[in-house]
Amino acid sequence: MKLSKDMNILIVGLGLLGGSYAEGLKKQGFKVSAITKEESSVDFALEKGIIDYGTVKIEPELIANADLTVFALYPHIFIEWIKENQQYFKSGAVITDVTGVKGCIVGKIQSILREDVEFIAAHPMAGREVCGVENSTSEIFKGANYIVVPTEKNTPDAIELCRDLGEKLGFYQVAELSVEMHDRMIGFLSQLTHCIAVSLMCCNSTPDLEKYTGDSFRDLTRIARINDEMWSELFLDNKNVLLAEMERFRSSFDELYEKINTGDREGMREMMRLSTSRRKLFDKIL
Repeated sequence: MKLSKDMNILIVGLGLLGGSYAEGLKKQGFKVSAITKEESSVDFALEKGIIDYGTVKIEPELIANADLTVFALYPHIFIEWIKENQQYFKSGAVITDVTGVKGCIVGKIQSILREDVEFIAAHPMAGREVCGVENSTSEIFKGANYIVVPTEKNTPDAIELCRDLGEKLGFYQVAELSVEMHDRMIGFLSQLTHCIAVSLMCCNSTPDLEKYTGDSFRDLTRIARINDEMWSELFLDNKNVLLAEMERFRSSFDELYEKINTGDREGMREMMRLSTSRRKLFDKIL
């Protein structure tokens, strides 16, 4: 099953990602509505033509009219929303999400959700260093990866619909991972990198560093401008995996430290050659 223009799409949570989904879908002629907590977000999205309709209230008829609902909420809010409002979904509706950790929510949502409504998890590997619908743009999906996270409870139709959503939004690559593998990969590829960027920004308080820096420091710390409320929750939701990845990184960093300390130039060069060869695999062909 693929997205069709006669489907009604509802976005719950009109922030950066929710707004970017809405904009990308509206550009392709889909009918998009939204529920979010700030009236100013609704006003902005309507003014810019990002959505067809928006509200800050739980409107049962709006929810019941949605064929596909995308949840762009923090994990604990997503779970509470489903507990309180799932009775309004119509039979046969499909819901998906943008949540950065899956182990803490997929099983919970699928266990409490009505049997005639299907949750297929997804993770758009895209974002910016700013938040809010006013900063949303579907351009962030170009060159980015999109991960579908199915379980044994998902039907082929819902998986196909979720994959098609990623393709229509313009993601560079659409892949599938299990819940466990997703959280392992995210622990390394996303959460660890944010930990490194935060630690780097916090380890040196020398004044006026911004006056002397080059692009290498800017590139490495771009993600240090971080949403502390969201990322602290994600770190704790994936705590064991993230701590294991931090320990692995600390071991590798200590290895490089020791080679520098002992003057082992060949050992340093060996690590640098390995780094270079692995980094080449991440270059995008667009």
